[in-house]
Amino acid sequence: MREAVRSSVADWAKAPGAVPREPFGLDPSCREETSLFEVDLLLGSEPIRYTYGFELSDERVEAEWLHAYPRGKRNVWFDREAGRADDGGEEFVFKGSGFKGTRDALVQFTRPNALFLTVGATLNDPQLSALYRWFTDNLWLVTPGADIAARTQWTQRLLTDAKKSASYRDRIIRLLAVADLGLTGIDVDRDSGKVSLRHRAPHGGEVSLDFLTEESLGTHAWFAFLGPLLTVLDEGTVLLVDELDSSLHPTLAAEVVRIFQDPESNPRDAQLIFTTHDATLLGNAVLDRPLDRDQVWITTKRRSGETELYALTEAKPRKEENLERGYLRGRYGGTPRLTAGELMRELARQEARASA
Repeated sequence: MREAVRSSVADWAKAPGAVPREPFGLDPSCREETSLFEVDLLLGSEPIRYTYGFELSDERVEAEWLHAYPRGKRNVWFDREAGRADDGGEEFVFKGSGFKGTRDALVQFTRPNALFLTVGATLNDPQLSALYRWFTDNLWLVTPGADIAARTQWTQRLLTDAKKSASYRDRIIRLLAVADLGLTGIDVDRDSGKVSLRHRAPHGGEVSLDFLTEESLGTHAWFAFLGPLLTVLDEGTVLLVDELDSSLHPTLAAEVVRIFQDPESNPRDAQLIFTTHDATLLGNAVLDRPLDRDQVWITTKRRSGETELYALTEAKPRKEENLERGYLRGRYGGTPRLTAGELMRELARQEARASA
């Protein structure tokens, strides 16, 4: 959804009729169906709820809508339906006075395969630009391994930027040290950006180690994670982490979750959305598990290949139930359909056939 919104009008115009979407690949019939996306969010210093969405086919934007809810009452800023125009009606409908932009001009510049939101932001409409910036500036995606070099460089820039280093250096050092890395300080070459971490030596004093060649992969992962983490906390935006357990040790992963839960460490209400296979985050209520049951969603793959997403609460776990144990036992779904020793027996059968 973000990539569709972020695609510039010029990008869409390069291939007229082409719309950036990826239908479900395992079912050819889905190519003929549309793709629908919608977000429900709060914006502004005095937060107002908005719902924005769109529906895409391969050739055009089939529908698009933006509703605002000032004082809890729905206000339709615009409603777009390509099929309505096919029947001789108006593709765009504006109701009320909530949207104050130059409606006719924006509609005129909106191609059939372009989003009205993107066009409005490109033409500097202030209302649409505010929502557009939520997509462009708000969501920071962290993926395991693929972007670690870029995230490492971001953390390095926080340490070398003349305007930012004073506020970030101490926090980064402390967070590295809290991870029990024996860290005592950081040295950064402002010209080259080269980083060295100083560690306590066994017999006193300090030893400086080159970050890239002498530090562990675990240190690399945590260092690369700190730049996006602190930036999101400072800006009150959203950190999206794919496979949190692949990036961080379970203990650190739990602490990251707690950072976002605590209003003192997260005063700007930044959000963390992540996927994980680490069942220890479900933990035990007695042992201060970092996640509440209503914060957990489970994915399970159907036999047809589709992925289903549902709330853990739909499985109705008991109030004091050990969620970690229940999940690992398959009580809530979302676990591989394997019996104990199944892979071992399959490999043994293959070996037996090869030896026969």
